[in-house]
Amino acid sequence: MPHADGQSHRDRTAVWPSLPLAAWHDTYATLHMWMQMVGKIRLALSPPVNHWWHVTLYVTSRGLTTSPIPYGSRTFTMEFDFIEHHLLMTTSDGVMHTMALAPRSVADFYQECIALLHTLGIEVVIHAIPDEVEHPVPFADDHTHAAYDAAYAQRFWRILVQADRVLKMFRSRFIGKCSPVHFFWGAFDLAVTRFSGRRAPALPDADAVTREAASHEESSCGFWPGSGPIQAPAFYAYMLPTPAGLEREPIRPSSAFWSPELSQFILLYEDVRQAATPDDVLLEFLHSTYEASATLAQWDRAALERGI
Repeated sequence: MPHADGQSHRDRTAVWPSLPLAAWHDTYATLHMWMQMVGKIRLALSPPVNHWWHVTLYVTSRGLTTSPIPYGSRTFTMEFDFIEHHLLMTTSDGVMHTMALAPRSVADFYQECIALLHTLGIEVVIHAIPDEVEHPVPFADDHTHAAYDAAYAQRFWRILVQADRVLKMFRSRFIGKCSPVHFFWGAFDLAVTRFSGRRAPALPDADAVTREAASHEESSCGFWPGSGPIQAPAFYAYMLPTPAGLEREPIRPSSAFWSPELSQFILLYEDVRQAATPDDVLLEFLHSTYEASATLAQWDRAALERGI
């Protein structure tokens, strides 16, 4: 039966499909390694941009892309296509190659990926070991991760399409410095980050990657499939540095909560998916968590937000 917005429950759950972590965990782990590989190729060849914005992937109408990567006077693009299920490589001089997204080991994927780049005249050396995972195995030696369930990979991308769309709506109200909506292959999350314009205190014992990522006060939010203490897909929101008392601030919707393990607010994806108006519920979470954080941190909201 249609709801007030004219969209039936069946229509909504097709647009916002279910993604139980246990059902696709092995595919998730393999895809994470493949995306790290492609992301590291972009990292190796792209001019640096603050907060590591030069390494991310972007949601497209078919999957996730690197966007054009410079190589001498040429450019090339690598895109995960979750409709035809292949990795597409195209160059600015009109050459195209594809490789299958199918059950295959990370080592096999790595070997073919580098070989195809070679046929395109692209030679690149990457740090061929995954980041931000426990017990990292070099790509060339990883014969363990080899799962690919095409249906679940496509479900994941379809959720990214919806999350990307809503996060861009949320981003549009901020007129200060703000990141694109982009996908970080290290943590495997889609994110958008707002900045106050002030430098952040240096994090003690932070590595070079973290120091650059957290160099300025930020309010970040996004989506990821779940890991660690959150064993389910979820939306998140946090601020760095974290204002004192943020965990006690009332936020919306009522199903959202503070995770002490992660020091951030969490809204489970299933609570968005099952809502009568998922866009509204997600925007309520994004706006209420940002407003609570920015107010406590004494950001100059009048100067940073449209229409405040």
